[in-house]
Amino acid sequence: MPSLPGINHERAVKAFEKAGFWVARQGKHTTMTNGERIITIPRANPINAYTMGGIITDRGSSP
Repeated sequence: MPSLPGINHERAVKAFEKAGFWVARQGKHTTMTNGERIITIPRANPINAYTMGGIITDRGSSP
C-alpha cells in the first residue's frame, strides 16, 4: 500500500479558517473553534494523512 502524503500544519490552519474556524490558542498544538466545535491540530510538519482525516471528522463534516 503506498503511503499517503501529509499536509503542512499552516496550510491546515488556513483551510479551517476558510471553513469558519478561528485560532483559540497555540502551543505545541493549535486549538481552533467555530463557536460550537473545538478541533486540535498538531504543529508537526507534515501532519499524517490519517491524523488529518480524524481532525476533519471531528469538525463535523465528511472530507
